[in-house]
Amino acid sequence: MAEPESTVINTNVKQKDPSTALVIAVTTRAIFNLEEEHKLYLEKGKEEYTRHQQANQDKPLPPGTAFAFIQAVQYVNEKILESNPAERDLFDILVLSNNSPESGVRIINSAKHYGLEISKFCFVSDEDSTQYLKFHGVKLFLSADRTDVCNALRRGVSAALVFQQEVQAPSTPLRVVFDGDAVLFSDETDQIFQEQGLEGAVKYERAMEAVPIGEGPLKAFAMHLGKMRKKFGQAKSPIRTYLVTARSGRDMGTRAIKTLREWGLPIDEAFFMDGAPKGPVLAQIQPHIFFDDGLHNIQGAQNVGVPSAWVP
Repeated sequence: MAEPESTVINTNVKQKDPSTALVIAVTTRAIFNLEEEHKLYLEKGKEEYTRHQQANQDKPLPPGTAFAFIQAVQYVNEKILESNPAERDLFDILVLSNNSPESGVRIINSAKHYGLEISKFCFVSDEDSTQYLKFHGVKLFLSADRTDVCNALRRGVSAALVFQQEVQAPSTPLRVVFDGDAVLFSDETDQIFQEQGLEGAVKYERAMEAVPIGEGPLKAFAMHLGKMRKKFGQAKSPIRTYLVTARSGRDMGTRAIKTLREWGLPIDEAFFMDGAPKGPVLAQIQPHIFFDDGLHNIQGAQNVGVPSAWVP
């Protein structure tokens, strides 16, 4: 496949090798708060939107939901290079945008203003910009557009939908929280639960205890994260990963823990909520991003100011 219509290489940052890096693509509305501009685009059209962006090209956009996550990822890169300046297994961030390059100048200027380590800005006029994700070796895609996310998942790329919210920037290290079923794991037990209720799901889990749970849509991303985390001792790692699941620890926790062990995926802390709200635990962890397939859990996370991404 050819290069996207217009790719701007950010010469201010060291370019990464996409064959070894953990490439994360974010859309402009995921990393910056463009809600007013998006409203203008919907109400007045592309020309008015472009005019507005060009007139304000030197005015930095406010941070969006994924902003703190990208900053924390940058911190991890710094720590990895401190311990090994030749390391190539780094995070690589690219911005994917449906803006034209003319109206995208404000996006580039905003990234430079905040000192964000973004290697490429891809301005794509195609309706479905997700066709370029595999070309760039993207391992995780964050977007504020549901169609984008569904298209990416169909293309086999880990993806999640971010909702615009006011986010307090948590301190380092990078903290990532995963839900279990239908996010890290497959939704096989969820399906049994829907059909046969809790009793059926518990019986199924006990029968399958020795068999690892199937892979979920974010397993590949989590595994790469785990590989990077293993470069450090647990005490000094700039990455911390968490499992916060609705499963009960007593009846359905064993198989989940055995699966993580089988995968070799290091998890710092696991919380088996037994159906209780996740908000209070998330408020305590203060993650840079929380992935869940349940919209009620996303809402609960947003209520406590936690940046959240929905895996549909």
